[in-house]
Amino acid sequence: MARWTPCKRRDFIRKLERLGFDKPEPGGRHYYMRYGERTMTIPNNPEYSVTQVKMLLKQIERILGKRISLSKWQEL
Repeated sequence: MARWTPCKRRDFIRKLERLGFDKPEPGGRHYYMRYGERTMTIPNNPEYSVTQVKMLLKQIERILGKRISLSKWQEL
């Protein structure tokens, strides 16, 4: 059975790009990634904890308007 694992920032950005987000843009203290008219803030820490990955994934699901399963996330 698959388990949630921490995710490096670089890998997280790569997965967002595969989901259709634009490349990260600098702005203020954080980088941002756009998906159409929607914008998502990318935290600066080098690795995201499991809790943080789940929280960010909920934001991604709201932006995309669809659910992303654990297996789909790990495939990206």
